[in-house]
Amino acid sequence: MNAVSHKTELTAHSDAELRAIGRFIGERLFPGAFIAFFGGLGAGKTTMTKGIAAALGIEGILSPTFTIVRRHRGKLTLDHFDAYRIEEADELYAIGYEDHLASDSVKVMEWCENVPEALPAERLEIHIAGSGSELRRVELLPFGKRYEEITEALL
Repeated sequence: MNAVSHKTELTAHSDAELRAIGRFIGERLFPGAFIAFFGGLGAGKTTMTKGIAAALGIEGILSPTFTIVRRHRGKLTLDHFDAYRIEEADELYAIGYEDHLASDSVKVMEWCENVPEALPAERLEIHIAGSGSELRRVELLPFGKRYEEITEALL
């Protein structure tokens, strides 16, 4: 696995700021990109995903908790995964996860702490601490040059 060369730390005071960070990231994504979200209930993972999706021309993002993955069409196809109810990575592979990984779609996965072994070597990890109306601490960890460029642009 590629080592993280640096991390970027941000704070968000509102859901609007989380969406704006997501939109900024989404504007810089490329075919096949993988965004891995970590954080508790109400941290803002789906809110940031809505920002990413908006940058891709996609609206109507809902958490895919019960379906595991929802596919959305926009400037790039977005595969939105939710691993909240997944107990082991084999459950992902049983729904065709390898096909998703091999595709040009942008992959966004929430609850990656449940399936760390299923994450690709190159990815952007987004760790969010806090929830609700609290200040959110957002830490971005790039694994790979293309993700480093995204986090550098945030600075």
